[in-house]
Amino acid sequence: MKKRVAFVCTHNSCRSIIAEGWAKHLGSEVIDAYSAGTEKYDKPKPMAIEVMEDLGIDMSHASSKLLDKLPEGINILITMGCGVECPFVICDHREDWGLDDPSGGPKSGFELTRDLIKEKVINLIERIKAGEFDEKNQPINFIL
Repeated sequence: MKKRVAFVCTHNSCRSIIAEGWAKHLGSEVIDAYSAGTEKYDKPKPMAIEVMEDLGIDMSHASSKLLDKLPEGINILITMGCGVECPFVICDHREDWGLDDPSGGPKSGFELTRDLIKEKVINLIERIKAGEFDEKNQPINFIL
């Protein structure tokens, strides 16, 4: 069963857009990928789109969206390391990837971020395939 994965950062203009692109490209058999931001922003950073398209990754899906555009039933929420507190998003699992934002820097910084995100998305896909996020493998929390 596919997992709904949401990638979230501040503006949904670079890191989360790149992560969504990799997840759609590499993991479409196990991931329904989404991205969103915590603050309104006009559009994705052109350099974020460019470095993905340099590798032939289709980025036609890319647009900057707010959290309220995420569908219900998110299984996995990935924050990018924005240094902001994300508003409450209902999900089964949450983790932070702690990535620096390359915005405002040279293309090489965007390429480095792109490649780091690719490694993390590949790892996430492997973890999903291994059943790490299956309901039976989730810890049970008891309230006493």
